[in-house]
Amino acid sequence: MLIDRLPISVLKSRLVPDRWDVVAIALVFAVLVYLGEAAHGLGQPLAGLEATPISLDPWKLIGYSARSALRMLIAMIASLVFTFTYATLAAKSRRAEVLLVPLLDILQSVPILGFISVTVVFFLSLTPGRIAGAEFAAIFAIFTSQAWNMAFSFYQSLRSVPDELDEVARGFRLGGWMRFWRLEVPFAMPPLIWNMMMSMSGGWFFVVASEAISVGNTTLTLPGIGSYIALAIEQRNLVAIGWAIGAMFVVILIYDQLLFRPLIASADWFTLEQEAGLMPSRSWVLTMLRRSRVLRLLRRAFAALLHRASRWGQNLQRLQKRPRKLVVRKVTPAWFDPVWYGGILLLTLAAIWKIAVFVHAGVTGAEIGHVLLLGLATLARVIILIAIASIVWVPIGVAIGLRPSVTRIVQPIAQFLAAFPANLFFPVVVSGIVAWRLSPNIWLSPLMILGTQWYILFNVIVGASSLAPDLRNVAENLHIRGWLWWSRIALPAIFPFYLTGAITASGGSWNAAIVAELATWGKERLVATGLGAYIAEATTAGDARRTVLGIVVMSLFVVLLNRLFWRPLYAQAERRFRMA
Repeated sequence: MLIDRLPISVLKSRLVPDRWDVVAIALVFAVLVYLGEAAHGLGQPLAGLEATPISLDPWKLIGYSARSALRMLIAMIASLVFTFTYATLAAKSRRAEVLLVPLLDILQSVPILGFISVTVVFFLSLTPGRIAGAEFAAIFAIFTSQAWNMAFSFYQSLRSVPDELDEVARGFRLGGWMRFWRLEVPFAMPPLIWNMMMSMSGGWFFVVASEAISVGNTTLTLPGIGSYIALAIEQRNLVAIGWAIGAMFVVILIYDQLLFRPLIASADWFTLEQEAGLMPSRSWVLTMLRRSRVLRLLRRAFAALLHRASRWGQNLQRLQKRPRKLVVRKVTPAWFDPVWYGGILLLTLAAIWKIAVFVHAGVTGAEIGHVLLLGLATLARVIILIAIASIVWVPIGVAIGLRPSVTRIVQPIAQFLAAFPANLFFPVVVSGIVAWRLSPNIWLSPLMILGTQWYILFNVIVGASSLAPDLRNVAENLHIRGWLWWSRIALPAIFPFYLTGAITASGGSWNAAIVAELATWGKERLVATGLGAYIAEATTAGDARRTVLGIVVMSLFVVLLNRLFWRPLYAQAERRFRMA
């Protein structure tokens, strides 16, 4: 058909961009300009940071917010790559699981200040004298506050794939690659998306430590909301703190609309069971992606490129294909497992010996015993706070998860509350403790659970929303109420999800103790007796030996708690409460 023979209405509909095309083009150009401006300063020297100190001018928050948001987005992408590789290997390999899961427990327990003190020199050496090294250090610090939660969630999902879906995958003879993308990733997507939101909020919680880095004589202050908050706290400027809260709210809202809301709407495609009459989640961004002609052309071009690459790969395989021989599956020798586990044991003992020699050179045995007692004090706080958070948020999470309309309202609110750094509450907490002469050992403790309690809420909401509609209908028809409903239906359904949230909240509470047990507001300084305050003081003083000692003791407590308490519950959840 010749184009000049087409009706005017058809030509207009095909050639004239509609409103979704205009929005898509505007967003694409805005993202390109945003990335170009952010990358422009990476090659500048570190001296430029001192030449342009952080300002409390509210208009500066626009640029600061953009820099912080980009750091968190890059860290989120790196966390996804880490999750898909690390958690998959831990879930599919019994030998790797023995090493990777305890290592994940240790990594989760290592404070962000510990990562910064160890890695800041390394990242600065990658780009000597340039801002890029400091940016890499900040992004890595944010990555350590996001990755572990997502990895635990994905690991739990891979371990609880329903037997029916596993049989279907075997029936279709899906290979490892196809099984991963067609079965395991879609099944794990709903809880992973919610944990991505929680991880993003967790990054905000530690944004001050990642952007205002102070380790011994090394002080780096990157432009961002975190450094803005640190300066406002130092100068006791409540107005500036209010502006920082507003800027955080705007950035979280933008992330919710442009990233998480479309992901939640897309997650409906991967829900195991759909409930009749339930309105699906909606997102204007997802609608734009579907209806924009410009993006549709780009998608088709990209799909055609992938199709050609796939066909080229298949043709290359045919050319290189040789007659298949009878392949005999090799059996792992009997000596391999003892050698593997023995090697892990030797490496662990060597690491312990190296750390012991380093610490003992400057720390006495009496101080080591004192640090262990400080660890017990922080352990008591963690146990009490996790118990209180569970009692409060499990019923609320179940009530929200069973009502999708309420979930859509609560999700951005909870995400905003979870993003609040504990530092923002220092003015109220410190002033109240000083005014009423309260005990810091008690009243600084709630700051530990301030950001981590939301891990429990988010995971319980996911567990409750995945409760099969048929099971709910059966319970309603049989008039199952009260404790019988909780013990037979609700708690078994959410138990695996709750454990993921509780394990992450427990590890995050240990990490938050660094911030919570030592609170400052101007010249006021309150210290609670605990391991977090010990590590914070040692890191600020640049005392490497005491910093390492505190981190090792904290990791020891977290690993023992996970091995002796959480992991047995995890195994029971896999045996008794998995979907089958």
